[in-house]
Amino acid sequence: MPEPTDARFSTADDTQTFAALRPRLFGIAYRMLGMRADAEDIVQDAWLRWHQHADRGALQSAEAWLVTVVTRLAIDRLRAAKTEREAYIGFWLPEPLVALDERSPEVLAEQAGELSVALLWVLERLAPEERAAYLWREVFDHDYGDIAALLGKSEAACRQLVHRASERVQQDKPRFDVPPAAHRRIVEQFIAAARSGERDAMKALLADDVALVGDGGGKVPSFGEILRGGERITNLYWALSKRLGTQIHYRFALVNGEPGLLRYVDGQLESAQALVTDGERIVAIYAVRNPDKLAGVAAAL
Repeated sequence: MPEPTDARFSTADDTQTFAALRPRLFGIAYRMLGMRADAEDIVQDAWLRWHQHADRGALQSAEAWLVTVVTRLAIDRLRAAKTEREAYIGFWLPEPLVALDERSPEVLAEQAGELSVALLWVLERLAPEERAAYLWREVFDHDYGDIAALLGKSEAACRQLVHRASERVQQDKPRFDVPPAAHRRIVEQFIAAARSGERDAMKALLADDVALVGDGGGKVPSFGEILRGGERITNLYWALSKRLGTQIHYRFALVNGEPGLLRYVDGQLESAQALVTDGERIVAIYAVRNPDKLAGVAAAL
């Protein structure tokens, strides 16, 4: 298990200690739940439980205790949310964390661990305990003893949970080691092509087998299937350009820490899109259009 950032704490400095750990706690809760508001609720609940702890000074590690509490609360919340998400209309994508530059708090918080929409899309298919075990091992680098204590299972059972989850992630998630500058360049080129409605330029930037996943949540029209193919997806963006003209506007943004775009129609945020690239062309697009999930983005920007 990584070394804790704070070994012991007292009543006098508990607020400062919690504030220092808050980005990490939010990062864990958000990766588990994929919703900003739910993650913030979990962190607030953890604060209340910690503040009410009878003997905080006797705890060996504020970080270890809080990380465990947040993860367990998130597992419980995710179990309850599973039923709601099974009834969700269309595809469920995480509520995006959007920033306009690399220096913003949204990007700096928990930068070391992966936060991409592509990963969270795959993690959504895992059972809550599988998701927690995978994140603790593969993203936060905890040992199997820690995971076993968290889940109340044997280390062997936890190894199996992580193994199954890792296989699923490797099978379903696009994985490319692309320098951030190259990723950004391709996204900016695509934005320029989409703005101008240059069909050939857009098509040249999309892989032949590119896939688009849209989340309208039943609130706005969205596709009931994953769209596939460079020609088909090019036609979609080209048709929007022709139909809406100057009503449509694209803006570069970091979506969950990676280059993506915001699309506005008549000045209103219509979608936040995470774009995955292999370094040469775009291979996947995750478009969040559900207005409920965009409300926090619009307010922040």
